[in-house]
Amino acid sequence: MFDIKAFLDNAPHHPGVYQMLGEEGNILYVGKAKNLKKRLTSYFSTAQKDPKTLALVKHIKNIDITVTRSENEALILECNLIKKHKPRYNILFRDDKSYPYILITDEQPYPRIDFYRGPLKKEGRYFGPYPNSTAVRETIHLIQKVFQIRTCSDNFFTSRTRPCLHHQIGLCSGSCAGLISEEEYAQNVRHAMLFLEGKNELIVDELHKKMELAAKNLNYELAARVRDQIAKIREIQERQYVSAGKGDADIIGLAISAGIICIQLLVIRTGRILGSRAYFPSAPAHSTTEDILTAFITQHYLGSQVHEIPKEIILDESLPEQAWLAATLSEEAKHKILLSTAVRGERKKWLEMANTNAKQSVASQLINKTNTKERLAALQQLLHLAKPPKRIECFDISHSMGEATVAACVVFDSNGPAKNDYRRFNITDITPGDDIAAMTQALTRRYKRLQSTEQKLPEILLIDGGLTQLHAAEKVIDTLEIKDIILVGVAKGVTRKPGFETLHIPGQPPINLESDSLALHLIQQIRDEAHRFAITGHRQRRDKTRRTSTLESIPGIGAKRRRELLRYFGGIQALNRASLDEIAKVPGISQSLAQRIFEALHNVAV
Repeated sequence: MFDIKAFLDNAPHHPGVYQMLGEEGNILYVGKAKNLKKRLTSYFSTAQKDPKTLALVKHIKNIDITVTRSENEALILECNLIKKHKPRYNILFRDDKSYPYILITDEQPYPRIDFYRGPLKKEGRYFGPYPNSTAVRETIHLIQKVFQIRTCSDNFFTSRTRPCLHHQIGLCSGSCAGLISEEEYAQNVRHAMLFLEGKNELIVDELHKKMELAAKNLNYELAARVRDQIAKIREIQERQYVSAGKGDADIIGLAISAGIICIQLLVIRTGRILGSRAYFPSAPAHSTTEDILTAFITQHYLGSQVHEIPKEIILDESLPEQAWLAATLSEEAKHKILLSTAVRGERKKWLEMANTNAKQSVASQLINKTNTKERLAALQQLLHLAKPPKRIECFDISHSMGEATVAACVVFDSNGPAKNDYRRFNITDITPGDDIAAMTQALTRRYKRLQSTEQKLPEILLIDGGLTQLHAAEKVIDTLEIKDIILVGVAKGVTRKPGFETLHIPGQPPINLESDSLALHLIQQIRDEAHRFAITGHRQRRDKTRRTSTLESIPGIGAKRRRELLRYFGGIQALNRASLDEIAKVPGISQSLAQRIFEALHNVAV
């Protein structure tokens, strides 16, 4: 029997790594610590713990520890052990064995450009790593178009006597047939390397001189080719560069929705976007964003094939062990690494771009048909249905302190969101802020219309809210005498965090699903989509109302007089406070018109 008290009494106050073992000696969790005794003691203290830690502690049968010489060594060892053993309670990212590069060979007299993946042992100049193979192939294609460097294999090159198709479509200079001199080809290769280093302005300056010299020597055909080359470089620069000529960073975006976690890595070198890549980790329930970001940084950069760690890594929030991570990465990279969070200007735009891409990647993952099929099957099992549901509808209400209330209905079928069937309802004639009345009105309008037009009714109706909203929906369904619809109320937990929802079904006790339940993930996805659709409609209605001036409805008030009134008083609020005589003093406003304005603003007859 594992004696935890005796173990903790003898634990060392040194940095190191601990491995928590389960019933059969399987590794449940690997962690690191600056002080092993303090860190391990915290697991078994009486202090309140998060659900993930409580679940882990229940299964611990033994603990192995490894003392390291330094804190940084502990961080690297932890990363290697996680990659090797893939423990159940650690956040796991797929460990790609290699990253793609662009290789320009040293072969003379005509080097070639090539896609390369693997150990950097071949002779030549490497550029990268790139986040994915698509980014490499796109870049090579651009270099072919602009600089006409060959991509063919050496065997193919030496066996040619006539130019191939690449030359005919303008992607190669025809070096195999001697259509370009060694000196000119070497210059093109040099420019291609400068392009990959982000030194476009230097290339353009040299090409301008070449174009001017060609024109001076009356070689207008060459001058025209160089001019077109400059235009292509400028076009690429406008499309690819976010901060021309400067900026060297990895940007880490994060998005979490309906149980799916996405890390989006945006790679920027010399101000140029090399590409981005989405990572979908396997994470235990209740993992925090800090845990996810820390796991990605350690597993992606430490002990991996990433040969170049940028000087700056930008992320959206500070991490508890940020200084420790930065120090270890700096030691690994042999240069100082900065982990930045509160960024501004250009770098803030990069971070917003990464977060937006992460959200898009999650959305794409959610509508994956295989994913949706599995979730529908889980929901079928939860609700004891004979077959997976073919149509689910969800309602949500959105307003600002009762202003511009909008109800939204979203529809999901066996393929995911059925956006053509989405509907919004502008709610009127209710007490502002009365969500129950708003829900009742929206449901009544929706299902009366479906009944009158004999359209398909949903098998499941989700209501964003607790028992009160559910009872209101139940009354509407009963009044309209609709049968065979399963009502489910989705109430947020006390913390209002995803994963803690309570499901209410009429006639059944409340249901609390595990946060990794596929059925709960589907319900969260539909609920979140309803919320997004409702709040978008509410904002559009609210903004439209606020953009409409009361003055526009007054006869005799056009754009010019409205502008003069607002300019004279400094705004609509000051105009509302103005007396009749003060309004009449505005240039272009007669006494009778001032009276109409005053009556309209105050709803009184003077």
